[in-house]
Amino acid sequence: MAAVAAAAANLAGKQGVRVVVIGDPGTGKSSLVVSVATEQFRENVPRVMPLTRLPADYFPDRVPITIVDTSSSPEHKQKLIAECQAADAVVLTYACDRPTTLERLSTFWLPELRRLQVKAPVIVVGCKLDLRDEQQVSLEQVMAPIMQAFREIETCIECSALRQIQVPEVFYYAQKAVLHPTAPLFDQELQSLKPRCVRALKRIFILCDHDRDGALSDVELNDFQVKCFNAPLQPTEISGVKRVVQEKMPEGVNDHGLTLTGFLFLHALFIEKGRLETTWTVLRKFGYDNEIKLRDDLIPTTKRAPDQTLELTSEVINFLRGIFNMFDTDNDEALLPAELEDLFSTAPENPWSSNAYKDCAEKNVLGGLSLEGFLSKWALMTLLDPANSFANLVYVGYSGDFGSAFTTTRKRRVDRKKQQTQRNVFQCYVFGPKGAGKTALLQSFLGRQPSDALPMNGQQIAANSVELPDGTRKTLVFREIPEDDVRSVLTDRESLAPCDVAVFVYDSCDEFSWQRARDLLVQVAIHGENTGYEVPCLIIAAKDDLDQSPLALQESTRVSQDMGIETPIPISVRLKDLNNIFCRIVHAAQQPHLSIPETEAGKTRRQYRQLLNRSLMVVSVGAAVAVVGIAAYRVYAARKNSSS
Repeated sequence: MAAVAAAAANLAGKQGVRVVVIGDPGTGKSSLVVSVATEQFRENVPRVMPLTRLPADYFPDRVPITIVDTSSSPEHKQKLIAECQAADAVVLTYACDRPTTLERLSTFWLPELRRLQVKAPVIVVGCKLDLRDEQQVSLEQVMAPIMQAFREIETCIECSALRQIQVPEVFYYAQKAVLHPTAPLFDQELQSLKPRCVRALKRIFILCDHDRDGALSDVELNDFQVKCFNAPLQPTEISGVKRVVQEKMPEGVNDHGLTLTGFLFLHALFIEKGRLETTWTVLRKFGYDNEIKLRDDLIPTTKRAPDQTLELTSEVINFLRGIFNMFDTDNDEALLPAELEDLFSTAPENPWSSNAYKDCAEKNVLGGLSLEGFLSKWALMTLLDPANSFANLVYVGYSGDFGSAFTTTRKRRVDRKKQQTQRNVFQCYVFGPKGAGKTALLQSFLGRQPSDALPMNGQQIAANSVELPDGTRKTLVFREIPEDDVRSVLTDRESLAPCDVAVFVYDSCDEFSWQRARDLLVQVAIHGENTGYEVPCLIIAAKDDLDQSPLALQESTRVSQDMGIETPIPISVRLKDLNNIFCRIVHAAQQPHLSIPETEAGKTRRQYRQLLNRSLMVVSVGAAVAVVGIAAYRVYAARKNSSS
């Protein structure tokens, strides 16, 4: 078991534990440190002990401890603050024979730790137990209200350095609070497992339930025990475990074995009895860190160029189709919010509850997400945050590796040279002045009318699949760029690298709206020419159902022709006359070498390059002719010499 505990500690990522001892003067801090290091009491000890180290084999977890003694005098305040903020655990002392030092815990020390935003667990230690008045109330009665007010207190203990009573236990509990913390697992106030802990244990239960019958059989329980603790369970032990569960919670056991309810009950029981290392060993064996999420080393990252993205492979898409059907319990071909929550109930939280994903896909009238909407959200998450996408694939049951989950797209610059792309997910930046109709375009893409008044997500993103004339489907992701953000966006040299196509929306009734859209188009075109991240661009003349501005129409047509892109595409969201706009956007993205706007400066540079290339060609042809001439002369001269 010691080896198992050591492995679990190592999985916690701790090579050592730093324990800082603080408290009022004369409460026994230094005597406590000396006593644990030498296993004896000394009458004369320094006011502040130097750094003291307990070796790795001092406690079963085999993680060394560094003990930092401190002074509470005003001149050492800054050092005290720095040590507290660097601590893994804090031992806060009071003297059992001095009630004022106990009162100072809640009137000064604990509020001060909060003020300093110290996140380390706190072990409250009553020193000088041998001097404690027997008439005093019990430790439980004294500490209960303080622990109620200050949840950061992990445990309380009394000790005596003089009598060598519970001195090692102080630092054992400090180490344990770091390696096997209570806070992530258990809510002391509610006396129940925390939601993230429940979700992780549920995933572990499902992974161990090999026959998928909703219960862990005796064989499955034994396999679980061997995997986590490297030791089998005897039949009598398995029967004993199930008997304990059944007595306290009858629904925790059924004819097939230990149910999820019983599995969770067991872990709550372990924690209540102080055996947190049991639950932590299980969690860490299945790859969880102290925040109860998969460890970072289990979520690979891949290096890629700014204009490369990751896409889901067909293997993963098929897996997601199966998951969708599994959780579509009412078979209505849509996942209702409750079904979606159930699907992600084995993840730390629903990854789509954040603003970026909340309203970014099409839903039915009941709020259900279709299969296409479901796959679009996964494609979006993979585009924005591949590591998070992979982690959540693992949480919901995907067993493949990173390489089989994602494919890396070719660089867009290469696509442009090859005049084609193999991408299945396209990102479209939507530019335009305020009131031009950008949000209405995104709403219509999700099957909504602007009059529905559904708020868009905070980042103004919309994702959906687009069926092309040949019957294939591509995922299109719109990202609205607010007019006020354009300048800051374009200060980043690589801001257009992830963009496959850009559209510029203007109000076709408003000449000023067109002027602003034109200015934005020029800014984006210049940025693309200067950075090498040119993108195909389309102009959208919105609100086509209203009276048009003849000047805006004339000018927009002229500008599009001058810049070498398609003339403005008129649409009316209100009349649902969208002029096949979404297919046209995808088509533009599929031809990365076309529809790229050119400014006058860009044309000049292109003409200069063409002239330079022609000059180099003339020079190279001339050189070739000269080489051929020299070779011919040498042949002639050789023949002449031989004939003579």
